[in-house]
Amino acid sequence: MRLIFGVSLLLFIFIERRNRMSNIILTGERPTGPLHIGHYVGSLRNRIKLQNEGNYDEMYLFAADAQALTDNFDNPKKVRDNIFEVALDNLACGIDPNKVNYFIQSEVPELTELTFYYMNLVTVSRLHRNPTVKEEIKLRGFEESIPAGFFTYPVSQTADITAFKANIVPVGDDQLPMLEQAREIVRKFNSIYGETLIEPTALLPESENEKRLVGTDGNAKMSKSIGNCIYLKDSPEEIRKKVFAMYTDPNHVRVEDPGSVEGNVVFTYLDIFCKEDSFSKYLPEYKSLEELKEHYRRGGLGDVKIKKFLNDILQEELKPIRERREELAKNPKYVYNVLKEGTKKAREKARQTLDEVKEAMKINYFNGDEYLKELLEKTK
Repeated sequence: MRLIFGVSLLLFIFIERRNRMSNIILTGERPTGPLHIGHYVGSLRNRIKLQNEGNYDEMYLFAADAQALTDNFDNPKKVRDNIFEVALDNLACGIDPNKVNYFIQSEVPELTELTFYYMNLVTVSRLHRNPTVKEEIKLRGFEESIPAGFFTYPVSQTADITAFKANIVPVGDDQLPMLEQAREIVRKFNSIYGETLIEPTALLPESENEKRLVGTDGNAKMSKSIGNCIYLKDSPEEIRKKVFAMYTDPNHVRVEDPGSVEGNVVFTYLDIFCKEDSFSKYLPEYKSLEELKEHYRRGGLGDVKIKKFLNDILQEELKPIRERREELAKNPKYVYNVLKEGTKKAREKARQTLDEVKEAMKINYFNGDEYLKELLEKTK
């Protein structure tokens, strides 16, 4: 059974389960470029909310650089440089190193060893059937020339999750097949070796639009590789240009023409970012978003006006993030130390889990003298 919760329901579950088990959150992203507002609404805002609510025992955030190398193996500098960029975005959005262990994936070698063991618990045909893997292969044009590391990403993701005993994983809906496969691997391991690993559950944004924010061009997914993103670090002018170039209703040619709200990117973004006071601040002739939509549907409301409204809202939302980011960028030593300290703590946790896994598999030969006793017993 797939377990998926919205934020409000999950916080209730946190409280109810608190006395029975630890609540451990793990999330992260590939450092292949600065983060965009798709990451922001799909994961970042949720992780900040969870961090600040404090209804958890441990929280881990990581830069998935090892995974990023699977399709950037010929450009490691890109990954290396973007670890800092992604860290700036997370810290600027409000990640608190005193509450969250922020680490670099490749600096925790226990994850690689766990991945190696888990490889035996999943078949090639099952990996082929993973919808997310198939979509990403198509997007990158790999066809049959798929790097093995990229193909087995669901297995390494399972290692990431289980190493920290995470039972809560905030994700976008495109990652649900990955998480389901992780649950399958966990169940298979436990059925063979005994109850050792924790099954994760997905935490999705409550809004359907937030689960996978469409690109500015109307593409189903905002993607760095497609170039349809608004980045958290974009300047006010860059944001304005991208908003005014947004896809709307191709049949809404003249102001007086009736327009469609459904599939209109500007209104999709307004559904997510518009707040109760947005109209009094930027468009006082309207009282609500529904009133604005109705006017657009019947005609008489131009695209320029709604784009200007959205631009004002996004500028307000992103300005404090951009300003904090600029300040953090002036202090790279602080960011470096956040990652170094978080990685140290992450290694300690992962080492503990790896020891438990090897004990369950009976491959901890030199941990104590149990193996020696077995050998001596055979000589009697």
